[in-house]
Amino acid sequence: MGTILAFDFGETRTGVAVGETALGQAYPLTVITARDDAARLKAIAPLVREWQPERLVVGRPIHADGTAHAFTERAHAFRLLLAEHFRLPVQEADERLTSCEAETRLRETGRNSRSMKPILDAVAAQLILQTWFDSSS
Repeated sequence: MGTILAFDFGETRTGVAVGETALGQAYPLTVITARDDAARLKAIAPLVREWQPERLVVGRPIHADGTAHAFTERAHAFRLLLAEHFRLPVQEADERLTSCEAETRLRETGRNSRSMKPILDAVAAQLILQTWFDSSS
């Protein structure tokens, strides 16, 4: 039981979500803008200190049919980097169509493309974490 931080990894923007295992509910937290791993880790470190997660979850990007694509390995490398840097268990969760679903949810709230851009990746991270919670229960 404890806090989980989840990430929708992107080369420029990485969405972050948080949730508690006791509740099994995920919430969007923030979006980190960084173009390299060092800057990403520097931005994630205060979140890890503040939330003190028991583990981290990273979205695993794959094609709709379940096969890997070019970005799958990059997200896996990010997962390994997080595990090494923060010394926490890091698991992967299927992130198929999470960005599309996040966009749909935000459009339903009346947001347009411009107003949803700053939070889209955090909502995608929320969906990744919710997928992890749902598959872990």
